[in-house]
Amino acid sequence: MAKQDKNIIKESYPVLGMSCAACASSAENIIKQQEGVVDASVNFATGNLSVAYQSSLTSSEKLQQALQSGGYDLLLEEESKQQETLEALHVAKYQQLKSKTIWAILLSLPVVLIGMFFMNIPYANEIMFAFATPVVIWLGRDFFVGAWKQAKHHTSNMDTLVALSTGIAYLFSVFNMIFEDFWMRRGLHAHVYFEAAAVIITFILLGKLLEEKAKGSTSTAIKKLMGLQPKTVTLVQEDKGEVVIPIEQVQIGNRLLVKPGEKIAVDGIVVFGNSYVDESMLSGEPVPVAKSHGEKVFAGTINQKGSFQFEATKVGKETLLAQIIKMVQEAQGSKAPVQKLVDKIASIFVPVVISIAILTFILWTVFGGEHAIVQALLAAVTVLVIACPCALGLATPTAIMVGVGKGAEQGILIKDAESLELAKNIDAIILDKTGTITAGRPEVNDIVWAQYNSSQEAILFSIEKQSEHPLAEAVVNYLNQAHVVELSQFESITGKGAQANYNGLSYFVGNKKLLEEREVEISTALETKAKEWLSQSKTVIWFASERTALAVLAISDQIKPTSVQAIDELQKMGVELYMLTGDNEATAQAIAHQTGIRHYKAEVLPQDKATFVKDLQQQGKVVAMVGDGINDSTALATADVSIAMGKGSDIAMDVAKMTIISSDLIKIPQAIRLSKQTVATIKQNLFWAFIYNLIGIPIAAGILYPINGFLLNPMLAGAAMALSSVSVVTNSLRLKWKK
Repeated sequence: MAKQDKNIIKESYPVLGMSCAACASSAENIIKQQEGVVDASVNFATGNLSVAYQSSLTSSEKLQQALQSGGYDLLLEEESKQQETLEALHVAKYQQLKSKTIWAILLSLPVVLIGMFFMNIPYANEIMFAFATPVVIWLGRDFFVGAWKQAKHHTSNMDTLVALSTGIAYLFSVFNMIFEDFWMRRGLHAHVYFEAAAVIITFILLGKLLEEKAKGSTSTAIKKLMGLQPKTVTLVQEDKGEVVIPIEQVQIGNRLLVKPGEKIAVDGIVVFGNSYVDESMLSGEPVPVAKSHGEKVFAGTINQKGSFQFEATKVGKETLLAQIIKMVQEAQGSKAPVQKLVDKIASIFVPVVISIAILTFILWTVFGGEHAIVQALLAAVTVLVIACPCALGLATPTAIMVGVGKGAEQGILIKDAESLELAKNIDAIILDKTGTITAGRPEVNDIVWAQYNSSQEAILFSIEKQSEHPLAEAVVNYLNQAHVVELSQFESITGKGAQANYNGLSYFVGNKKLLEEREVEISTALETKAKEWLSQSKTVIWFASERTALAVLAISDQIKPTSVQAIDELQKMGVELYMLTGDNEATAQAIAHQTGIRHYKAEVLPQDKATFVKDLQQQGKVVAMVGDGINDSTALATADVSIAMGKGSDIAMDVAKMTIISSDLIKIPQAIRLSKQTVATIKQNLFWAFIYNLIGIPIAAGILYPINGFLLNPMLAGAAMALSSVSVVTNSLRLKWKK
């Protein structure tokens, strides 16, 4: 993913080889230290590096080399292949971890049994040494390699803690086994801790295995979206007929055939045939949408029973599906404001833990009494083992990943973590009228004839078919059963309507002013009906001959079916709603009355919308702007949370931080609830991660020993450390099933 601004390039690449949150901090620091790097951010949960650098001073290859020297790597592949490679790497890593964990359990079991129940059998120490050595040196070698690479860069991570704790326990045990007399001469028993070293590595491998499986589940939304695009398409060629080609070969302008049950490969416009298409994975709406000539179709949606041909208009990265995938990936990889504080804590966490372990060792050595050295060593090892930066590092990003993914599945596209975190605080929402509350498509509500005549209906239909006025399309759609007649001298009259001749007579379609200018006679019945519709804020159109008004039509922009329900829900949530529209006062008042909106402003210019947003912000409100048009883009950019309607303009969607694909207002209360659930999950995760370390480290250091003689076993500390990360990820996954 690359965007260029002069010679500053912004890119996002997967980082390989990270094992904990401190790794993400370490990798981020390595990149930031490189010449030419403007900004860099590494997200542990997604495994992605987002970097901005000056192309004249560095390159992605140089950044890759810098990371490789620190024990990490960058995946520099084409975007289309990246996901497949990452999937393969994830599967390989999971299988490798699974194999290591099984071996570690099998080899550790005899060591634990002997260490706890059969210490007096002959050659007990030697047998434990034989089983524990492959666990520490072979199965746990990655921890030692990782710790060494970190040390070379004067940094540390979870590998450092594991390598120090298991390495000290193992070497101390080897010394006690070989030089047993050293302790015997001092009246002490030369106890070995092979079981502690082996079991710690086993538990941490098991924890990593569960974490890897859980982390794979957090990104299911992306996998589902990517799985929507078919690998091949049926190309229709005039000379060769139907040809199956790979999706990569599709070009704009190609005519493609979609058969019943097939997935649509790229965005396009239907040119032949008709069907119903399931667009639920994009919009969250379960009802299939009718598609006929001229209708748009989107990549990833599923054709139902009919078949049709369509012309490709957007391919590759330009399709709506590709844009959605990109947005979701960027949002899942972005950092919530709270994460920045957590990153700082994670970066200093390991050095602080090592300092506590050293202090623990010194205190036990000074005040430990008869077996001071042994107890000091065990307590220091336990402190190193129980401390877990991973739980802290995973607390925020895993919740964000699940939250953004859940939003995408429901048709709510969230561009960044900040807007997801902020949405829960929204207390004022500004709604545009046309296309947001209403459908944005004027429809004829009714037509009243002075005296119905099918030939007059055909004349009206034919005039409107030639007219370019936006309201003409509504009339054409309403009279779609009428037949076309041949007109002469068609003329569009700016601001008033249109006129044309048929069989030597003139006919007019337009507003009342046009009829008055032509001195056309209007019957009392038609006049009364027109006044009634105007009082209901409907647009009135007249159809007349040279002498008399023949018909009057009422046109209005229909309120979307769920708008009233959504507005009611939002007001019950304590959110103040404001409707701003460029329409006249009467129409605005009617829409506000029908939907239950208490505050509204009519005849508002685009720049006035942004000013209104600022006015509310100055009152201390967290303001969300909801719009769909170019005229809303300034206000969207000004608001704290900006929400665009997916069926609106591209500019509105580019500016907005959230997009409602179905353009259905009912999704907004859903988005606020999702924000509340996600932030609550983040707080729960951080609480438990902090509490775990605040309680665990002092207990591991032996704070309870003077009170009740309790000392934590290093093996139990290893199990607790593994479970802390798994519990955080599991808690984040609970978001998926919340309503």
